[in-house]
Amino acid sequence: MDACIAHAKEVKATQLELIKSKGYDFAPEFRDMTVQLYLFGVMWKFAENLGSAEDARELAFAALAEFFVQERMPQQKVAKRIEFLRKMSKIEEDHNALAVAIGYESEPGDNSLAEVFDHYVDDTQVSGAFWRLYDRGRKIMLYGGLGIAFLVIWFVTLFMPGNTTIAILASGLIAAAIFVIPVFLIGIFIYRTKIKKSKQAS
Repeated sequence: MDACIAHAKEVKATQLELIKSKGYDFAPEFRDMTVQLYLFGVMWKFAENLGSAEDARELAFAALAEFFVQERMPQQKVAKRIEFLRKMSKIEEDHNALAVAIGYESEPGDNSLAEVFDHYVDDTQVSGAFWRLYDRGRKIMLYGGLGIAFLVIWFVTLFMPGNTTIAILASGLIAAAIFVIPVFLIGIFIYRTKIKKSKQAS
Protein backbone atom coordinates (compact mmCIF):
# COMPACT_ATOMS: atom_id res chain seq x y z
CA MET A 1 0.00 0.00 0.00
CA ASP A 2 2.85 2.39 0.82
CA ALA A 3 4.28 1.98 -2.68
CA CYS A 4 0.84 2.66 -4.18
CA ILE A 5 0.47 5.86 -2.14
CA ALA A 6 3.97 7.03 -3.02
CA HIS A 7 3.25 6.42 -6.70
CA ALA A 8 -0.01 8.38 -6.48
CA LYS A 9 1.72 11.32 -4.82
CA GLU A 10 4.33 11.40 -7.56
CA VAL A 11 1.71 11.21 -10.31
CA LYS A 12 -0.41 13.91 -8.69
CA ALA A 13 2.52 16.31 -8.39
CA THR A 14 3.57 15.69 -12.00
CA GLN A 15 0.08 15.99 -13.48
CA LEU A 16 -0.86 19.13 -11.53
CA GLU A 17 2.33 20.76 -12.73
CA LEU A 18 1.52 19.79 -16.34
CA ILE A 19 -1.98 21.32 -16.24
CA LYS A 20 -0.94 24.49 -14.42
CA SER A 21 -0.44 26.39 -17.67
CA LYS A 22 -3.83 25.27 -19.03
CA GLY A 23 -5.72 27.80 -16.93
CA TYR A 24 -8.68 25.49 -16.29
CA ASP A 25 -11.55 27.16 -14.44
CA PHE A 26 -13.73 24.51 -12.80
CA ALA A 27 -15.86 24.43 -9.68
CA PRO A 28 -13.56 23.43 -6.78
CA GLU A 29 -15.65 20.38 -5.82
CA PHE A 30 -15.68 19.11 -9.41
CA ARG A 31 -11.94 19.71 -9.82
CA ASP A 32 -11.09 17.87 -6.59
CA MET A 33 -13.42 14.97 -7.38
CA THR A 34 -11.96 14.58 -10.88
CA VAL A 35 -8.38 14.55 -9.61
CA GLN A 36 -9.28 12.02 -6.91
CA LEU A 37 -11.07 9.70 -9.35
CA TYR A 38 -8.10 9.98 -11.71
CA LEU A 39 -5.72 9.05 -8.88
CA PHE A 40 -7.95 6.12 -7.97
CA GLY A 41 -7.56 4.84 -11.54
CA VAL A 42 -3.79 5.28 -11.29
CA MET A 43 -3.70 3.40 -7.97
CA TRP A 44 -5.94 0.64 -9.29
CA LYS A 45 -3.59 -0.07 -12.20
CA PHE A 46 -0.54 0.15 -9.93
CA ALA A 47 -2.09 -2.37 -7.51
CA GLU A 48 -2.76 -4.76 -10.40
CA ASN A 49 0.84 -4.45 -11.56
CA LEU A 50 1.96 -5.45 -8.07
CA GLY A 51 0.17 -8.76 -8.57
CA SER A 52 -3.06 -8.01 -6.71
CA ALA A 53 -5.39 -8.25 -9.70
CA GLU A 54 -8.31 -9.87 -7.84
CA ASP A 55 -8.65 -7.27 -5.10
CA ALA A 56 -6.80 -4.41 -6.80
CA ARG A 57 -9.86 -2.14 -6.86
CA GLU A 58 -10.47 -2.48 -3.11
CA LEU A 59 -6.77 -2.10 -2.40
CA ALA A 60 -6.78 1.12 -4.43
CA PHE A 61 -9.67 2.52 -2.38
CA ALA A 62 -7.90 1.58 0.86
CA ALA A 63 -4.72 3.24 -0.38
CA LEU A 64 -6.68 6.32 -1.43
CA ALA A 65 -8.18 6.56 2.07
CA GLU A 66 -4.70 6.46 3.61
CA PHE A 67 -3.58 8.99 0.99
CA PHE A 68 -6.28 11.38 2.22
CA VAL A 69 -5.20 10.85 5.83
CA GLN A 70 -1.61 11.68 4.92
CA GLU A 71 -2.84 14.83 3.16
CA ARG A 72 -4.45 15.85 6.48
CA MET A 73 -8.08 15.29 5.55
CA PRO A 74 -10.04 14.98 8.84
CA GLN A 75 -10.47 11.31 9.70
CA GLN A 76 -14.27 11.58 9.97
CA LYS A 77 -14.44 12.92 6.40
CA VAL A 78 -12.27 10.21 4.85
CA ALA A 79 -14.87 7.42 5.04
CA LYS A 80 -17.59 9.67 3.61
CA ARG A 81 -15.30 10.81 0.81
CA ILE A 82 -14.37 7.25 -0.13
CA GLU A 83 -18.04 6.25 -0.14
CA PHE A 84 -18.81 9.21 -2.42
CA LEU A 85 -15.96 8.33 -4.78
CA ARG A 86 -17.11 4.71 -4.92
CA LYS A 87 -20.47 5.90 -6.23
CA MET A 88 -18.95 8.36 -8.68
CA SER A 89 -16.36 5.89 -10.00
CA LYS A 90 -19.06 3.96 -11.86
CA ILE A 91 -21.56 5.18 -14.43
CA GLU A 92 -24.52 3.48 -16.09
CA GLU A 93 -24.10 -0.12 -17.25
CA ASP A 94 -21.32 -0.58 -14.68
CA HIS A 95 -18.71 1.27 -16.75
CA ASN A 96 -15.90 3.19 -15.10
CA ALA A 97 -16.14 6.97 -14.96
CA LEU A 98 -14.02 8.83 -17.51
CA ALA A 99 -11.46 10.06 -14.96
CA VAL A 100 -11.04 6.55 -13.56
CA ALA A 101 -10.63 4.98 -17.00
CA ILE A 102 -8.07 7.55 -18.16
CA GLY A 103 -6.18 7.35 -14.87
CA TYR A 104 -6.06 3.57 -15.22
CA GLU A 105 -4.65 3.79 -18.76
CA SER A 106 -2.25 6.66 -18.02
CA GLU A 107 1.51 6.51 -18.44
CA PRO A 108 4.16 8.37 -16.40
CA GLY A 109 4.64 11.94 -17.60
CA ASP A 110 1.79 11.95 -20.12
CA ASN A 111 -0.96 14.58 -20.33
CA SER A 112 -3.76 12.26 -19.25
CA LEU A 113 -5.19 14.50 -16.51
CA ALA A 114 -5.43 17.34 -19.03
CA GLU A 115 -7.22 14.91 -21.34
CA VAL A 116 -9.85 14.36 -18.64
CA PHE A 117 -10.40 18.06 -18.00
CA ASP A 118 -10.50 18.86 -21.72
CA HIS A 119 -13.73 16.87 -21.94
CA TYR A 120 -15.44 19.35 -19.60
CA VAL A 121 -14.10 22.77 -20.61
CA ASP A 122 -17.38 23.70 -22.32
CA ASP A 123 -19.64 22.25 -19.62
CA THR A 124 -21.35 25.20 -17.93
CA GLN A 125 -22.58 23.13 -14.99
CA VAL A 126 -19.04 22.45 -13.72
CA SER A 127 -17.43 25.76 -14.68
CA GLY A 128 -15.77 27.98 -12.11
CA ALA A 129 -17.80 30.99 -13.27
CA PHE A 130 -21.06 29.15 -12.67
CA TRP A 131 -19.89 27.97 -9.25
CA ARG A 132 -18.95 31.53 -8.26
CA LEU A 133 -22.38 32.73 -9.37
CA TYR A 134 -23.99 30.04 -7.22
CA ASP A 135 -21.75 30.85 -4.25
CA ARG A 136 -22.56 34.57 -4.44
CA GLY A 137 -26.28 33.83 -4.71
CA ARG A 138 -26.12 31.53 -1.70
CA LYS A 139 -24.37 34.20 0.37
CA ILE A 140 -26.82 36.88 -0.75
CA MET A 141 -29.75 34.70 0.33
CA LEU A 142 -28.14 33.78 3.64
CA TYR A 143 -26.80 37.13 4.77
CA GLY A 144 -29.53 39.17 3.08
CA GLY A 145 -32.26 37.04 4.65
CA LEU A 146 -30.67 37.25 8.09
CA GLY A 147 -30.18 41.00 7.74
CA ILE A 148 -33.77 41.64 6.67
CA ALA A 149 -35.09 39.43 9.48
CA PHE A 150 -32.97 41.26 12.05
CA LEU A 151 -34.07 44.68 10.83
CA VAL A 152 -37.76 43.76 10.87
CA ILE A 153 -37.50 42.21 14.33
CA TRP A 154 -35.67 45.31 15.57
CA PHE A 155 -38.25 47.63 13.99
CA VAL A 156 -41.27 45.74 15.34
CA THR A 157 -39.75 45.46 18.81
CA LEU A 158 -38.85 49.15 18.96
CA PHE A 159 -41.75 50.84 17.20
CA MET A 160 -44.62 48.37 17.63
CA PRO A 161 -44.54 47.35 21.29
CA GLY A 162 -47.12 44.96 22.64
CA ASN A 163 -46.53 42.15 20.14
CA THR A 164 -45.79 38.68 21.47
CA THR A 165 -42.38 37.11 20.99
CA ILE A 166 -43.84 34.62 18.52
CA ALA A 167 -45.44 37.41 16.48
CA ILE A 168 -42.17 39.35 16.38
CA LEU A 169 -40.17 36.29 15.26
CA ALA A 170 -42.84 35.41 12.70
CA SER A 171 -42.65 38.89 11.19
CA GLY A 172 -38.89 38.50 10.85
CA LEU A 173 -39.21 35.11 9.18
CA ILE A 174 -41.88 36.36 6.78
CA ALA A 175 -39.72 39.35 5.81
CA ALA A 176 -36.73 37.06 5.25
CA ALA A 177 -38.85 34.77 3.06
CA ILE A 178 -40.10 37.74 1.01
CA PHE A 179 -36.44 38.56 0.30
CA VAL A 180 -35.05 35.05 -0.18
CA ILE A 181 -37.74 33.55 -2.43
CA PRO A 182 -37.40 36.11 -5.29
CA VAL A 183 -33.59 35.86 -5.11
CA PHE A 184 -33.87 32.06 -5.31
CA LEU A 185 -36.24 32.23 -8.28
CA ILE A 186 -33.93 34.67 -10.08
CA GLY A 187 -31.05 32.25 -9.46
CA ILE A 188 -33.06 29.37 -10.93
CA PHE A 189 -33.90 31.50 -13.98
CA ILE A 190 -30.23 32.41 -14.52
CA TYR A 191 -29.24 28.75 -14.12
CA ARG A 192 -31.76 27.54 -16.69
CA THR A 193 -30.81 30.32 -19.10
CA LYS A 194 -27.12 29.45 -18.91
CA ILE A 195 -27.78 25.72 -19.32
CA LYS A 196 -30.05 26.39 -22.30
CA LYS A 197 -27.43 28.59 -23.97
CA SER A 198 -24.77 25.96 -23.29
CA LYS A 199 -26.86 23.22 -24.92
CA GLN A 200 -27.61 25.43 -27.93
CA ALA A 201 -23.92 26.24 -28.34
CA SER A 202 -22.99 22.56 -28.24
